Amino acid sequence: MLGKTLTEARWTHIALPSCDLDKAIEFYTTMTPLVVAARHKDKDGRTAWLSNDKQVETPFVLVLVEFIKDKGKQQPQLTPFAHLGMEVPNREDVDRIAAEAREMGCLHWEPMDMPDPVGYICALKDPDGNVVEISHNQKVFEEIRTLWGE
Repeated sequence: MLGKTLTEARWTHIALPSCDLDKAIEFYTTMTPLVVAARHKDKDGRTAWLSNDKQVETPFVLVLVEFIKDKGKQQPQLTPFAHLGMEVPNREDVDRIAAEAREMGCLHWEPMDMPDPVGYICALKDPDGNVVEISHNQKVFEEIRTLWGE
């Protein structure tokens, strides 16, 4: 059984401001493998924590924060190249996601093959203008597990 208490320092999240939390949640839960894990609210605004579904062993969270004072004001943090990276298991997944993003008007980079270790990629822009890369065969997951003995 996994303990719930942190026993060593670890990287747990990335936080990004959102001008419209509901639109951002819809984007990430539709265009990426992320799901809403938790929501919080206080006098200054609202947050949503998104992660891979049931990611218990090594949780990593995208924290989207909508401050009341900034509602409606885009504040892109990850642009023009800085990005969140999402790896998908099939090349066709990149093409499908790119087609959906093209239709929605949020495709940032058309699908393209890049030299190793980058693989086959495209990129989207979230409702705040942040870049989200979708990759296949980039092997970040695989390489780290190989290097560290998973």
